[in-house]
Amino acid sequence: MAMLQMHRAGLIHLPPPRNPHHGGVYDIEPTIEADPQPIFETPVHEVSRLRLTIVEKSESHLWNDYIARYHYLGYKTAPGDQIRYFVKDGDQCLGAMRFSAAAWKVAPRDRFIGWSDVQRARNLHLVICQSRFLILPWVRSKNLATKCLSLALKRITSDWSSLYGYRPALVETFVLKEKFSGGCYRAGNWTHVGLTQGRGRQDQYEEFDRNVKSIWLYPLAKDFREQLRL
Repeated sequence: MAMLQMHRAGLIHLPPPRNPHHGGVYDIEPTIEADPQPIFETPVHEVSRLRLTIVEKSESHLWNDYIARYHYLGYKTAPGDQIRYFVKDGDQCLGAMRFSAAAWKVAPRDRFIGWSDVQRARNLHLVICQSRFLILPWVRSKNLATKCLSLALKRITSDWSSLYGYRPALVETFVLKEKFSGGCYRAGNWTHVGLTQGRGRQDQYEEFDRNVKSIWLYPLAKDFREQLRL
């Protein structure tokens, strides 16, 4: 991963991949557990057992199936460190979420941080991306998404530290502009810093066929700029 980042920064040159790039996209075999459920319309203030649970190895395929079926981007593997959650009310699944590696270079984010290319290469691991967020389509509880974001932000640094030995300083996410307003992020006090250029997140494989997305950031530490500009 480090060599790949250095290649993208122009510090070294790697040969092209031997095998065609599949983009991390795989077909997921459907499971009965992920089939549509009855409409869930409980008001958010009455969802008293709302919680996030880390996806265990035995639950991995179910998480993948939910994302493959119901997320507009579908299922795609994420390289590097990551944490996946189920959103649950007691034992009932209401949604799914994933935090993973940040995009290599995002101009509005990088201006917001104010770091150099060298600082970005050194400290990018301290930025994580909420790369998937799904409220299942039969769940219709106003403001539930904002509450789920709040739960995630309260625990992601400690969960990440427990798994990987360091605490991230900033989280980013990308919201498809033509489909979503980003209202749950705005309500959750995330900062909108600009728009993507419609190119792939990593841009290594000339993946230019992407829609424009709004970029949202949330500091996980008060001194996040100092940490990222060391």
